[in-house]
Amino acid sequence: MPYEWITPQSVPDRSGAAVTFEPMTIELHLWPYRSLPRRGFVWFIAITAGMIGLPLTSLIGSPVLWGLLPFLVATVAGIWWAIERSYTDGAIREELRLWPDKISLIRYAPRQPVQTWEANPHWVQLGLRQDGPVTDYVTLRGAGREVEIGAFLSVEERKALYTELADRLLRAK
Repeated sequence: MPYEWITPQSVPDRSGAAVTFEPMTIELHLWPYRSLPRRGFVWFIAITAGMIGLPLTSLIGSPVLWGLLPFLVATVAGIWWAIERSYTDGAIREELRLWPDKISLIRYAPRQPVQTWEANPHWVQLGLRQDGPVTDYVTLRGAGREVEIGAFLSVEERKALYTELADRLLRAK
């Protein structure tokens, strides 16, 4: 799953006594799924360049090679740029933090300012909406705003997140 629940752990101080720096109950990190890891990206570019370059071996020594070469290099560079742009656009990260008296959601997105939302968990309403921009998207309503969480997850992952988040919010109340 492209999300992870984190329970804060006690960290020993210099005297050996356990100290928790934040009295947080739970933390949730969400990120988009990557179907092409960096190692796969390198292989894809290498195989693409090889498949483009293989037919060019018959043109070595010919002036036609120099006419085709800039276009083929531009093609590989364009594929490289498009996949790199996809990696940058997919660098979204959301962090949900839950304390006994506060819940906060922080969204980090590329080329956008950091977005934050805070509310009292006792008054927060969790929703699974059908009429939104994506099917079954999870919302949190509180403090006069409604925010979505995990819009980049698949439908099954959003349903699982909804169930787990409902359980965690119920325990926090």
